[in-house]
Amino acid sequence: MTATRKDDHVRLAVAQHDTPPGRRPSTFDDVRFVHHALAGTDRDRVDLTTTVAGRTWPVPLYINAMTGGTAATGRINRDLAIAARETGLPIATGSLSPYLKDPSTAETFSTVRRHHPDGFVMANLNANATPEQARRAVGLLEADALQIHLNSVQETVMPEGDRSFGHWPAAIAAIAKAVEVPVIVKEVGFGLSGRTVTHLAELGVAAADVAGRGGTDFARIENGRRPEQDYAYLEGWGLSTPEALLDARDSGLPLLASGGIRNPLDAARALALGARAVGSSGPFLTTVTTGGPDALITLINTWTDQLTALMTLLGATTPAELSACELQLTGALHDFCTQRGIQRQP
Repeated sequence: MTATRKDDHVRLAVAQHDTPPGRRPSTFDDVRFVHHALAGTDRDRVDLTTTVAGRTWPVPLYINAMTGGTAATGRINRDLAIAARETGLPIATGSLSPYLKDPSTAETFSTVRRHHPDGFVMANLNANATPEQARRAVGLLEADALQIHLNSVQETVMPEGDRSFGHWPAAIAAIAKAVEVPVIVKEVGFGLSGRTVTHLAELGVAAADVAGRGGTDFARIENGRRPEQDYAYLEGWGLSTPEALLDARDSGLPLLASGGIRNPLDAARALALGARAVGSSGPFLTTVTTGGPDALITLINTWTDQLTALMTLLGATTPAELSACELQLTGALHDFCTQRGIQRQP
C-alpha cells in the first residue's frame, strides 16, 4: 500500500504542474517590488550565501522534500541528488516512513547522500515518529538536519491516513531534544501560521518552513485517490506562502519558504518577505522526471543566474538585504494583511 501510494503521489503531483507556471494564478502576484531606477548595484557585489540551521548555504535555494520508498522514486531521488551536487543546492528527501516500516527501501533514500556526499542533506519524517526513529533516519543519510512535516489536511483526505494529531507537539519536542542535528518543521502545502510558528519555537525547533498553498495540493492528490473523490471542497485549503510568511515573520524562528515558487521572481519575493531560503518541489520534480538531472541542472542554474540579476536590479547585495526593499501588496494578500492587522512592510 505504501509503495503504491508513493508512486501515485509522484504521478498526481506531476499532473498538477502541467499548467505553465506563468499561467498559474498565485498570491505571489500580489507582491510587487516598488521600482527605483537608481537603486541597482553591481552584479559582482551580489553574494547569494545565506545561513540556515547554523550552516552557510551557497545559494538561498533548496530542493524540498518529495519522495522515496520505491524503485521508481529511488531513481528520482538519485537524479535530484545529482542535480543538487552539481549546483550546490541543499536537498531534502521525502518522508522516510517507508524505510522505518521496511528497511529494504533504504537505498531509495540513501542514494541522496551517496550522490551528494558533501552537500547539506535533510532527512524527513512525520510527527508520529519516535525519537529512536528520528535518530535512525538521520543516521541513514548522515543528515545535516531533520525535517518534520505536518500534514493533517493530507491525512484527513487520505483514505488510509492518520486521524490522531493531538500528540504532535509533544512528539516534536521529544524529537528536537533527542537528535543531534537541527530540526526544521514544515507544512506540506497548507501553510504555517504565526501562532503555529510561535508554538514550534517553544518546542525547541530550529527553523520553520511555512510551505504554503499555491504549489502541489495534497488535498487534491489524496482526493484523486478516493473512489468517490468526495473531499474536493478541501482543495485550496490553507495559507498561501506569502500569507504565511507575513503572518509568521515575528514569531521567533528563522523562516524558510516553499509552496508555489514558480520562478526566480517568486523566490526574490519570498526572500523580501523574510525567508532565509526558498525551496521548490513541483517544478523541480516535473523537470527531472521529463528531462533527467541535466535538465534540472540547467533549470537551477537559470534560476540562480536570474535571482542574481534581480538582486542586482533591486540593489540587494545579499538575500537578507531583499527584506529592505519596498513592496506593494495588492489584492487578496492586501486584504489578508488588513484583516490580520499586519503592517504590509516586513
